[in-house]
Amino acid sequence: MDVIIELANKLFKPILDMGGPIIMLIILTVLALLFGVKFSKALEGGIKLAIALTGIGAIIGMLNGAFSASLAKFVENTGIQLNITDVGWAPLATITWGSAWTLYFLLIMLIVNVVMLAMKKTDTLDVDIFDIWHLSITGLLIKWYADNNGVSQGVSLFIATAAVVLVGVLKIINSDLMKPTFDDLLNAPSSSPMTSTHMNYMMNPVIMVLDKIFEKFFPGLDKYDFDAAKLNKKIGFWGSKFFIGFILGIVIGLMGTPHPVEGLKDAANWQEVIKGWLSLGLTAGVAWNSSHLSVHGSLLP
Repeated sequence: MDVIIELANKLFKPILDMGGPIIMLIILTVLALLFGVKFSKALEGGIKLAIALTGIGAIIGMLNGAFSASLAKFVENTGIQLNITDVGWAPLATITWGSAWTLYFLLIMLIVNVVMLAMKKTDTLDVDIFDIWHLSITGLLIKWYADNNGVSQGVSLFIATAAVVLVGVLKIINSDLMKPTFDDLLNAPSSSPMTSTHMNYMMNPVIMVLDKIFEKFFPGLDKYDFDAAKLNKKIGFWGSKFFIGFILGIVIGLMGTPHPVEGLKDAANWQEVIKGWLSLGLTAGVAWNSSHLSVHGSLLP
């Protein structure tokens, strides 16, 4: 097993060295062609996704460069050591797709899904190729931990694969269970093919139980609409993505008061201080809005 793994690493290393965006350009284009998409559309989808991932990486780099001085000063002023950064899902997806093991987990789950369909254990064909990273990152973390704690590569790969298959089967079964709910929400007939294997919906059974509890003990809550989209529409500009980012940037600048600008040694020049706060706000506004557009506007043709 270790020999096979070593050989696979040698074969895939040249591709992996090209980076996540280029890997996804190749993978998505090839997969689209295999599913019968014409070449121009397949290439368009691959290029769009590669551009989106490149944009996300550039945004993360921009944020790190802009906020590092202010955050370092915040740590110095407060004594709070925050050495873990929550970068959100997009960089994690990029990192995960940069591993050849993601292709392996994708192949395994395609086989599992086909077997479940053949055995009539599910009615769902999971075509959400990109979001295989949800399962892959689980397998990669398990494999990384096992490899760094004296477990052989063969055993670590087996454990990681078993975990990926377990969670993957659960999410496919969950998509079957949620099908009537999606039909109801979309006012679609039962013949509609729409359902979802997204990992977010794995929480739905728990939420449905909580909903029954709230209906029983807090019936008045149903009178209030907490829909975020409607609330955002009512608020308008104040709830827009770029304004929220702008405010967050200023807050981060204030946390580093009075030295939000790298190289500023004292607070005498408040013009520079305020400029630093506003610059961070504008940078965060650009990043907040651009990251949403990059991902949600560029995944598929």
